[in-house]
Amino acid sequence: MSNLTRDFFYGLSKNKFLNENAKKWGFKLGAEKFVAGTNLESVTKVIKELNRHGISGTIDNLGEFVSDSREATKAKNEIIRILDRIHEENLDCHLSIKITQLGLDIDQDFCMANVREIVETAYQYDIFVNIDMEDYSRYEKTMEVLQILRGDYPNVGTVMQSYLLRAEEDLDRLQDVRMRIVKGAYKESPGVAYQSKEEIDRNFIKLAKKRLLGDAFTSIATHDHHIINELKAFVREHNISRDNFEFQMLYGFRKEMQYDLAKEGYRFCTYIPFGTDWFGYYMRRIAERPQNLGIVAKDMLYTSDNKLKKEPIIGGAVAVSLLYLLRKSRKKKDK
Repeated sequence: MSNLTRDFFYGLSKNKFLNENAKKWGFKLGAEKFVAGTNLESVTKVIKELNRHGISGTIDNLGEFVSDSREATKAKNEIIRILDRIHEENLDCHLSIKITQLGLDIDQDFCMANVREIVETAYQYDIFVNIDMEDYSRYEKTMEVLQILRGDYPNVGTVMQSYLLRAEEDLDRLQDVRMRIVKGAYKESPGVAYQSKEEIDRNFIKLAKKRLLGDAFTSIATHDHHIINELKAFVREHNISRDNFEFQMLYGFRKEMQYDLAKEGYRFCTYIPFGTDWFGYYMRRIAERPQNLGIVAKDMLYTSDNKLKKEPIIGGAVAVSLLYLLRKSRKKKDK
């Protein structure tokens, strides 16, 4: 997919009007394939099904870049409800949080109080909390929150994005912290991030191998079977215990591979997003994976029995844009 197309979807992911209206629409654009429902009951069913196949989960209560303290408090309370549910039903699952959902952009002390209450509750339940990394403008503040929490709680870790130029330096500094290695899902400038897939993949493999040779637990989050196969070979070559790492993928992506890795005896975890605030998350997934364009366009224009929908003007406009981009990307592929 061209950079122009990626930029288009990154732009949609940050559009406040579309994000707010998406909450009213309910699931559209094929999002139900990649988001595990809108409530705690639906996501609990998903976790139980994954657990039956020997796969653990990490739950993300969708929402980010919150600017209203009441909304942040509501999100905190919902996340604590999730922790209660994990504990009560003995689910094999941990928690992933985005601290902009909890008030980072409102007031750092307010955010810190919210995050601390969540991590304290999780600590009492012996549940790990992963602080997801967001865009680079929040990077330093996120690291600061992590360091403060690590002084009191061992059950908290974070994410390292391989597209960041500084990733290896920070990985070395946090070598005793449980970590998820990802490629990165936000649009960043050349001054802070690699821009090409080749550079990002190369750094991902470098970071993952470095972590695998260390002592702290590592989640290797990728859908790329080439990278997975290279790291599996590295693990065998260096006789690395499978208890020291896990592979991780997003809910709805490469399901067969997820099940196969679990059957092969690797620890496996599925990242499970849920909630009404799904639009920004889903647009970033499209930016990352161009093959999802077809799913989106079809869902917007046709019903399940292939009848043309009577969509609002905005939906039709976006659908036409999606079809145009899909056609353009296919033409480039055919050349």
